[in-house]
Amino acid sequence: MNKRKLMTIASAAILSLGTCTVSAQGLKVPAPSPSQTIKQSFGLGDISVEYSRPAVKGRVVFGDLVPYGKVWRTGANAATKLTFSDDISFGEVPVKAGTYALYTIPGKSTWTVMLYSDLTLGGNTADYNQEKEVARISVPAKYTESKTESFTINIAKVKPTTATLELLWENTRVPIKIATEIDGKVMKNIDAAMANDTRPYFQSASYYFDNNKDLSKAKMWVEKATEQNPKAYWVRLLKAKIELKMGDKKAAIATANEVVAMATEAKNDDYVKMAKELIAKATN
Repeated sequence: MNKRKLMTIASAAILSLGTCTVSAQGLKVPAPSPSQTIKQSFGLGDISVEYSRPAVKGRVVFGDLVPYGKVWRTGANAATKLTFSDDISFGEVPVKAGTYALYTIPGKSTWTVMLYSDLTLGGNTADYNQEKEVARISVPAKYTESKTESFTINIAKVKPTTATLELLWENTRVPIKIATEIDGKVMKNIDAAMANDTRPYFQSASYYFDNNKDLSKAKMWVEKATEQNPKAYWVRLLKAKIELKMGDKKAAIATANEVVAMATEAKNDDYVKMAKELIAKATN
């Protein structure tokens, strides 16, 4: 092969390589630590979490990849962000509504968990400034039999005023208690709603029943709700629950039997079952 032909082939190869490089620059590939956003209704508002999810990939995570005793960004890439639409308690620390970065100091048996006001720090923890913390709590680290491959933040055990923020990775689970106060707001809303022509009798009676408030008032409201919607067997079931809680078993059984008949006609087996369970409870 002559020299001129070799130069032509080499030039073509270089051109081809250049074309591949340009194409590669526009190639979309999976992120090594993909981002995730979760949103959970909580209290009268919600909690949002934005974070990235590194994977174990056969490595030893805590005590090696993530050292004990040092500030960790609690994820990968940008800072993990928690947003609370209402004021909450983070552990036992009051925290105002807002968005905060989540940082932690992992330990073998206990983690320190911090909410941080500076959202721009990211993984540059050498510049971490404790004066910018809005909360710092100690939380026990739990060993899990099952292994979590990708770092996971989960909101579990969600109740009207409490929830658990879980950090899970490798064989470690770190549960963080979160609470909110809604009773004062709800009671104020109920009082305001009852001043209107369209009154939320059923919802108000439900709240009073669930939160152990004035059962006489709850019974009055649920009876009003029954008058508004006589065929609503779910309203009658609440009435039966209130009667039973007030100790009037005879009335509760009679109302629950009405629910059985109405729910049977409506072909709603779930309410038939719940009404029969209430009858059995009242009979014992």
